[in-house]
Amino acid sequence: MLFALSVSSVLVFIGICLITTLCSNIPSVNVYASTVTLISKSQTVHTPIKMAGATMFAHLNKPSDFAMKKLETEHDRILEREALILSQGELLKKEGKAKELAALIKETRPFLTEISKAKAAKLVRSLVDLFLDLEAGIGIELQLCKECIEWAKEERRTFLRQSLESRLMALYFDSGMFKEALQHGAVLLKELKKLDDKNLLVDVLLLESKAYHALNNLSKARASLTSARTTANSIYCPPKMQASLDLQSGILHAADEQDFKTAYSYFYEAFEGFDSVDSTSKALKALKYMLLSKIMLNNAEDVQQIVSGKLALKYTGRDVEAMKSIAKASHKRSLADFQSGLNEYKKELEEDPIVRAHLDTLYGNMLEQNLCRIIEPYSRVQVEYVAKSINLPMENVERKLSQMILDKKFHGILDQGEGILIVFEEAEIDETYELVLDNITNMGKVVDTLYQTAKKLT
Repeated sequence: MLFALSVSSVLVFIGICLITTLCSNIPSVNVYASTVTLISKSQTVHTPIKMAGATMFAHLNKPSDFAMKKLETEHDRILEREALILSQGELLKKEGKAKELAALIKETRPFLTEISKAKAAKLVRSLVDLFLDLEAGIGIELQLCKECIEWAKEERRTFLRQSLESRLMALYFDSGMFKEALQHGAVLLKELKKLDDKNLLVDVLLLESKAYHALNNLSKARASLTSARTTANSIYCPPKMQASLDLQSGILHAADEQDFKTAYSYFYEAFEGFDSVDSTSKALKALKYMLLSKIMLNNAEDVQQIVSGKLALKYTGRDVEAMKSIAKASHKRSLADFQSGLNEYKKELEEDPIVRAHLDTLYGNMLEQNLCRIIEPYSRVQVEYVAKSINLPMENVERKLSQMILDKKFHGILDQGEGILIVFEEAEIDETYELVLDNITNMGKVVDTLYQTAKKLT
């Protein structure tokens, strides 16, 4: 046992000696150098990683080329879809497909949420205007416009809603619902005056003027038009809107003051304005009113010259032919031709509210011209003969002749006992008496001046 312990002790001693020898053979400097080398290598490895992270963070703060391309592609896609929708709407308008255009307006609503409110409002207004310009009369115009207004309310798009409400007001007017148009416009005007949206304000004031005119309230119609023109002068007014203002001004001058000379000037400006923006239907209406003004001014011979002009040639049609037939009848002072023209072009003449408003006056003028043509060669003529010549009842002819004498359209008297019209020649006015009176007046002034001068001297 003692021998075993001694052997173990010897082995332990030998192991300790070997470890000590090995450790003494490793220099401490080399160990330190190795440690430094490892640390430097570690720093060398970590430095590029740290720099790469900073670069990556910097790139995250701005879109990459890929992201930029993606954004540009998305923007182009939206612009392309906008253009496609508008072109499709214009095509449907050109083909007269009102129902399909109405369906297109409804189907584009999901797309409107993807674009800005301003672009969405512009797109909706453009499509609704295309639909209303069709004037198809399919019975869904009011409903569609109201649906668009409700959608704008739900989306909280105030400016779009107000714009659509002005279109609804125009629809009420076109449908003959003038009181509804005025009621709707009164509420809208209060909003617009608070928001100071002058372009839309001009549009609504113009519609209000038209509605008042349709209800024969000419004073309020003129007041609304004056407000519209005053507002339009403070902003840039598009050519189409300016032409609409000129057209309404001409209508009121013709209706209120019977001033067809001024009305013709306004109608001419409106015609040029509508023609410049390719608004064919409204340009034709303005041209028609131009011709009516010339007829009412007894300048029917100018009608042919106007319709032969460069601008008017492309508007040749039944409306222009109707006015030409009336102009010819007026020039010939033929009541029969006038009646024939009314019968042939009944739709173009009697269904137009402005022309219809002047038909009675036009008929009265034609009757006067026809009567003057018949009695012109005579100093005494039987009333019965005059009545037979124009195929009218004798009582009507007597009444008209009496009115013409009172209005000093010609000089004469009616002998109702014998049923004869006696026509007097117009007496020539001797200007000598007027010249003498002027001289006496001037001499009186000279004498008064001399008297005042003499009074001062004394």
